[in-house]
Amino acid sequence: MYDMKALYEAGSVAEAIELLQEHPQAQIIAGGSDVLVQMREGKRAGAELVSIYGLDELRGVTLEADGTIRIGSLTSFSHITKDPIIQKYINVLGEAVDMVGGPQIRNIGTIGGNTCNGVTSADSASTLFAWDAIVELTGPDGVRRISIKDFYIKAGVVDLKPAEIQTAILIPKKSYEGYQGHYIKYAMRNAMDIATTGCSVNVRLSDDKKIIEDVRIAYGVAGPIPMRAPAAEKMGNGKVVSREVIEDFSKAVLEDLHARTSWRATKEFREHLAVELAKRALTESVHLAGGEIA
Repeated sequence: MYDMKALYEAGSVAEAIELLQEHPQAQIIAGGSDVLVQMREGKRAGAELVSIYGLDELRGVTLEADGTIRIGSLTSFSHITKDPIIQKYINVLGEAVDMVGGPQIRNIGTIGGNTCNGVTSADSASTLFAWDAIVELTGPDGVRRISIKDFYIKAGVVDLKPAEIQTAILIPKKSYEGYQGHYIKYAMRNAMDIATTGCSVNVRLSDDKKIIEDVRIAYGVAGPIPMRAPAAEKMGNGKVVSREVIEDFSKAVLEDLHARTSWRATKEFREHLAVELAKRALTESVHLAGGEIA
């Protein structure tokens, strides 16, 4: 069923790196929800695989001493959704990954695999962009950390150097403290469909809940990689919470997004979605943050 040359099972991160150095053409496999499908389609015929599925050290969500939320790259979507740290501090991420595929996929699929695929439609990606996530990579030269926006290079390509593996995704305390967020996925079907567009917004309000101190918005499937909309963010920051500001904010996203027509949707429909989802996601984020819209 699966045309593979060899399968090597790593017992540790260090061993996984050694195996990748010994077999430079090998592909990392974790849950296999993407790689095995591609192999069945013949896209990776004759591949060598290095399995990291047994590395429990890369599973779980922890709160580090400085308040950074650390999500091990092998943490499954279903575990992220149910994790108490995620639910308390960045529940929107749990909601976003709960929209990935069906229950079987969410039980086996990992956040590391979802981001390392480099596809713009990944439901976790836009939310991680909105949270200014940091990607931790471990390789022969040690550990390096880069922003998720720099991790994505182009469609299907991420900044993984030879023999490197992604070991964690980090959300710094300054990126989530005081924020509330909301993610909306628009797809042609409600279940088990790739997003036509995904929009994630988070917002921090003033103590009296009347001023937008900071707002961040990110999209999936609005370009070849997930992307932020800085013009809209700049427009919304420092403004009084109101319907007019939310309308202006949502329209401003078109200054940064360059929609195109594809078999999934026309350029015009994508632009309509981008504006409408921005409006709805910011509205809900404000409500979650305790604000009232005048």
